[in-house]
Amino acid sequence: MAYETEDHETQYCFPAINSSCIKTKRSTREYNIMYVFFSLLSVWTVFLNLLVIISISHFKKLHTPTNMLILSLAVSDMLVGLIVIPVEAIKLIETCWYFGEIFCGFFIISLGLFLSISLSNLVLIALDRFIAVIHPLLYTQKITMTKSLVAIFLNWFCASAYNTSLVVGNGYFVADVSHRFGLCYGECTFIISFGWRVTDLFVTFLFPGITIITLYLRIFFVAQRQVKVINSLVKRGKHLTEGSVRRKSEHKAAFTLGIVVGIHLLCYLPFFIFSLTGNTVIPLATASFLSWTMYVNSGVNPLIYAFFYPWFRKALKHIVTLKIFHQASNLVDIVTDHHS
Repeated sequence: MAYETEDHETQYCFPAINSSCIKTKRSTREYNIMYVFFSLLSVWTVFLNLLVIISISHFKKLHTPTNMLILSLAVSDMLVGLIVIPVEAIKLIETCWYFGEIFCGFFIISLGLFLSISLSNLVLIALDRFIAVIHPLLYTQKITMTKSLVAIFLNWFCASAYNTSLVVGNGYFVADVSHRFGLCYGECTFIISFGWRVTDLFVTFLFPGITIITLYLRIFFVAQRQVKVINSLVKRGKHLTEGSVRRKSEHKAAFTLGIVVGIHLLCYLPFFIFSLTGNTVIPLATASFLSWTMYVNSGVNPLIYAFFYPWFRKALKHIVTLKIFHQASNLVDIVTDHHS
């Protein structure tokens, strides 16, 4: 990785290669600040999502179908922090790709996988909350741990197959990338045809997004109606039934996860809209900003859990104080109510 020597000299990513890309000059201070910032962002994202993963995995009381979906989302977000953010940071800071064309192809597949799996996880979460609110009495019959785990497996499998097909379908591994796309040596850029861009927009964003919004509109409409019924019963001095208490709990869970979904969509929407215009229309700085908005979103979800979920705060205390290493600590009841 070459740093600047003299201001008037043109630096190349690979000086010995004639077709090498030109390297952007940065001061040593700028390099250091950027590397420290993105390192902290990566550690933050990995650490917080790892806390969610450990919490749900360790405590048996948290082994519910809904929490398995949250666990799957946390895994994809953690991988964004572990793989995507460090590699994209080096690519942004150095303005060169030093890892070879094969790794570039696999990185593009991984990038698409982690981002698309997040949205498809949100579809499953929205469907889970829809059934819990609309059919609360049938929820335990319709949604089981086995069905949830099968859905998660199929979700990851289909997302992997689709993103691999997307990259291979655009001829990435067929021939020399630099010659085929007319790129300089030391660049990792994926050129996708307009037809594939439209397909990708529909498959990875429009379909999941419309499905999620439709389900949550229905959820909040029904929840609002049920809340009015429950409030009217309270005003009349009538005792709430177990079913009414359960509905209030489901509404709270739906509201919390609705915030997660809403923030996700807001972070992803601008990028997918602009992606239709192609790389030649969007300024590089704008495209980079929109991409990093999606990456940073992976470190936001655990903060929402910490703010709204008492069980996550309790689990966090057990992890930080190392109580999870105590005998039978996985059997501790850290759930404050039935569906916190």
